[in-house]
Amino acid sequence: MNLIYNFSAGPAMIPTEVLYQAKNELQNWNQSGSSIMEISHRSDQFVQVALEAEKDLRDLLKISDEYKVLFCHGGARGQFSAVPLNLLRNFKHADYINSGYWSECASIEAEKYCIPKKIFIKKIKNNQISLAPPSTWNISNKTAYIHYCPNETIDGLSIYEEPIFYGKIVVGDFSSCILSRFINVNNYDLIYASAQKNIGPSGITIVIIKEKLLKYSSKISPSILDYHTISKYSSMFNTPPTFAWYLSGLVFKWLKKRGGLKKIEKINKKKAELLYKKIDDSDFYINRINKKNRSEMNVIFHLINPKLNKIFLKQASQLGLNYLKGHYIVGGMRASIYNAMPISGVKSLVDFMIKFEKKYG
Repeated sequence: MNLIYNFSAGPAMIPTEVLYQAKNELQNWNQSGSSIMEISHRSDQFVQVALEAEKDLRDLLKISDEYKVLFCHGGARGQFSAVPLNLLRNFKHADYINSGYWSECASIEAEKYCIPKKIFIKKIKNNQISLAPPSTWNISNKTAYIHYCPNETIDGLSIYEEPIFYGKIVVGDFSSCILSRFINVNNYDLIYASAQKNIGPSGITIVIIKEKLLKYSSKISPSILDYHTISKYSSMFNTPPTFAWYLSGLVFKWLKKRGGLKKIEKINKKKAELLYKKIDDSDFYINRINKKNRSEMNVIFHLINPKLNKIFLKQASQLGLNYLKGHYIVGGMRASIYNAMPISGVKSLVDFMIKFEKKYG
């Protein structure tokens, strides 16, 4: 049987070592005679799991005590509502940087609570797509906050420069690039990230927020979206997704064992460079994104002849190269190569692309 490489954009691959550990502990976690899924979230045993997960995440991202780390329900879409509910205060407007599909979705949800000023930064010149750097964004003088998405999974676009806007509240949706490279958390007031890319299984969302912002939560915020309430009860106001929390903690330990974010960043760059090189060296595969804005997590490409798409996907799947179909909005192919994707998976994909081109090119 061929090795299976899962290129899904999310839920995505989880490190094999982590899956094996979870499998071995599933029925008898920590010699307790019970599964981690059966243990009370308020028990001393699970509280220790939660504390270790937070500590490891703080270690990986160098998160200072100025920030609270929350483990929330609802995915990133939940945060699309939580952000305005917690940060608007008396403002009526907030700035939303529009770089693609997910940042647009965030601004649409925000319309329920405020008037979002959409700042479009996607540019097309000479048939190349790029994103304007943060230093050129037309930020409002009076705005509740600035929201942006550094990695657009559907569009295959990334912003690598970190935004620095003094005196402004900066919010980042890091769902698809958190823990893939080192970032300076101190440049942000709030970071949120759904888990199902680089953290763990779907069902849990990480929020990193400056403690001083907790006082701004709206009285009408549902309790499970109220950052002050979530923080006050250590992310356990109601029963949290305990298995997702536990598995996320295992992923954090896996990352630390591998050398942390600077090490994983080098690996991720190498994987992306390998795949983009194959695309760039070919007239058969196309990527029209400017190199400075190409995502290292979600590599988008099209075949010169779209009629070959179904054949490409079928033959790739037969070789264990799964879930390469691009999102219906952009079409083509999408290879999501998050932290858990080994370089051997990318090499296998490149080898297949070479052979497919020779046969059908």
